Amino acid sequence: MDAEHVGPDERYTEARERMVRQQIEERGIRNEAVLAAMRAVPRELFVPESYRPFAYDDSPLPIPAGQTISQPFVVAYMIAVLSLGPDDHVLEIGAGSGYAAALLSRIVREVYTVERHGELARYARERLAEAGYDNVWVKHGDGTLGWAEHAPYDGIIVAAGGPSVPESLRAQLAAGGRLVMPVGRSRHQQHLILLTRISEDDYTEERLAPVAFVPLIGDEGW
Repeated sequence: MDAEHVGPDERYTEARERMVRQQIEERGIRNEAVLAAMRAVPRELFVPESYRPFAYDDSPLPIPAGQTISQPFVVAYMIAVLSLGPDDHVLEIGAGSGYAAALLSRIVREVYTVERHGELARYARERLAEAGYDNVWVKHGDGTLGWAEHAPYDGIIVAAGGPSVPESLRAQLAAGGRLVMPVGRSRHQQHLILLTRISEDDYTEERLAPVAFVPLIGDEGW
């Protein structure tokens, strides 16, 4: 088809496939469920309209409340390290625009996501509903406290950096469950850590990669 006659939907589809191939697969992500979700979820629906032409760029993008939607590779990497399955029950801290929750919803049974900015919680809820993702629940609240009502969780993904993993989140992780979170002494520079709950009182922790996330604000964060 001539490029001049390719509609916006086709352009986004092509850009999405290119993103998955060049930004995700070529950087080592091999988890088939994650790759399929990245191909299926339209990132352009989760950014402000003026930024839609840049939806598949290899970079973060601005969203309401002065926040950002993370670089696609970072989202894919964090989801992949959780090794999630179709019957899993996942908690996300920092709903943002709803994009990561939408990806998770294609991989697991249920997604619960907490967002401290009321404006963003509404934004995410509206985008998810418009796109038809009906196994995601969005709550406006303090993400450092988790969402105890639906615990325990097989996976927890934290999209903001804190000085340590909040005790509430550790407690809400199921035995055998995994948590991925940016942790560091700086509010703006962290390392991703992967926490696995081995038993009621025992956890293992693995240091993954240096990252720079917004600070995790709340009773058990900064």
